[in-house]
Amino acid sequence: MSQTSEVHAGDEGPGARRRLAVVQPAPGGRRLVQRWGIVGATIGALGAFTYSLLLPWWHFWLFAPQYPKGLELVVSLTGVRGDVAEVNELNHYIGMKHLDQAAIFERHIAFWAVAVLGAEVLVLMLSQGRRLYALSATLAATFPIGFVADSWYWLYRFGHELDPHAAVHIKAFTPQLFGTGKIGQFETFASPELGFLLAAAGVVIIAVASLLRARVCRSCARAGRCGAVCPSLLVGPGAGRDEAGKAA
Repeated sequence: MSQTSEVHAGDEGPGARRRLAVVQPAPGGRRLVQRWGIVGATIGALGAFTYSLLLPWWHFWLFAPQYPKGLELVVSLTGVRGDVAEVNELNHYIGMKHLDQAAIFERHIAFWAVAVLGAEVLVLMLSQGRRLYALSATLAATFPIGFVADSWYWLYRFGHELDPHAAVHIKAFTPQLFGTGKIGQFETFASPELGFLLAAAGVVIIAVASLLRARVCRSCARAGRCGAVCPSLLVGPGAGRDEAGKAA
């Protein structure tokens, strides 16, 4: 919807006037664009979550005198690639489990977990009211944070559940998840990869969208009556309007 104002200017004839209509954007229209912009940003962030399924999330390097070029492990949400066979052989000597025994359940549900998480975040972004404006960003943050927590859990288990009958006995340990570390004669280094960084960027986008949503909600005509749930679902019928249908 737009608003018009009239401007009078002198015409050629004496005493005659002409009226020029000046079109001004309606405040409600601008706010509706803002609302759809929030939805678009959220969908873009969820697209980043989905694309991260195809990318590596973490990278491990192991260096020792007998491996001057090092060994590499590249971890994604659905598996591990790289020098897996060599690392499994080394793990066998110290009584550590094979890599394919880690996070079996998580790898199998990765696609569906991301799909469900994305749907929940989008629904929350549309439905959350003023009191719960940060809920969607909080839920989105569980994606990369959950990966780090789960990875640390499996590293801890693998390093502490060593076979006592192994050929080589070493003290229980937890492989380093960030930066440099040491396992026996191996120097290790670990760092996040593009998939994790992309997911983290998606969380930042959703957090910014949540802040913008809170700003839009504060200027809404229904702000005083908005609680845990948005009555217009952000961009639903009557979004940003009061009961009389006036643009907020």
